[in-house]
Amino acid sequence: MSWQNYISTDPKVLYGKPVIINTRISVELIVDKLSTGESMDDLLAAYPRLSLEAIYAALAFASEAIKNQKVYAVAS
Repeated sequence: MSWQNYISTDPKVLYGKPVIINTRISVELIVDKLSTGESMDDLLAAYPRLSLEAIYAALAFASEAIKNQKVYAVAS
């Protein structure tokens, strides 16, 4: 599965944030809700236009987005 089939960015939709194609459901929202303990079933029930594949695509997008980030230690 390729996240590119599920995620798009458009400056006219949510200020260009990555969203599930043809929705205003952002990758940020999906990751945030999962991180606070909501289940995939909860998301699917709350957002009928969302699919399990789209949730996995959002996670794949988020994973790819942070893979190349550099983290620098701050002296304490």
